[in-house]
Amino acid sequence: MNRASEDAAFRWSMVADSFRRPYPVPLPMVVLLLLVPVYLFIPSLTPVRTLHVPELALDRAVPLQPVWALIYGAVYVFLILLPLFVVRQEPQIRRTLHAYLLVWLTAYVCFILYPTVASRPESVTGEGFAVWGLNALYSSDPPYNCFPSIHVAHSFVSAMTCRRVHRGLGNVTLACAALVGVSTLFTKQHYVADVLAGILLALVADALFLRRFHPHDVPELDRRLAPALALVTLGLVSAGVAGFWALYQWQT
Repeated sequence: MNRASEDAAFRWSMVADSFRRPYPVPLPMVVLLLLVPVYLFIPSLTPVRTLHVPELALDRAVPLQPVWALIYGAVYVFLILLPLFVVRQEPQIRRTLHAYLLVWLTAYVCFILYPTVASRPESVTGEGFAVWGLNALYSSDPPYNCFPSIHVAHSFVSAMTCRRVHRGLGNVTLACAALVGVSTLFTKQHYVADVLAGILLALVADALFLRRFHPHDVPELDRRLAPALALVTLGLVSAGVAGFWALYQWQT
């Protein structure tokens, strides 16, 4: 076995060891998990309200493109899962969770004080996996709670914290977060203002929490393993997409 093969075998053995390492479950993580389902009930908290439509000319110019629903779902899930595998230092985990909590709590306040509704069709006509996926998205996600976009803010926070572990991987995840933002427009889930507000909210969370964790505090082994762990995460997401494809084939 040559040196390159030995290095690759060592790296993947370390990836396996990484999955066996105990992962801390601090209180902010529990609070975050409890907060997420509240998203679905916010519209019912204020049943009598004026719904706003912060639509710009650019929003009207962007056409509905069902294929972006696949990016909206798969890339966002990838960015949700990736920090669980890549971010392993407890101080960074804690700061990342605080950043997520800031995003979600701020968004919830905005949803209550400035309720919005997405200008999207109730259903999408046509055939194919993308159309099926977009209709599934519409049926599971009510067209409210638009400003700011939690999808965008959460994605950028994930990318920013991963960038502190591995700069190259972080740059890729920032591009993925940008794709999530674009996908929210092509699926008519959000407006341009929602996306910009989501990015701004993520930048505030980064400035308050993530920037205090220096990349030099990340162990070299964690930095070296980050790209391989990202590939594992990508494999898990791909398996999930394949599962939805199988479900689509079964239903049709």
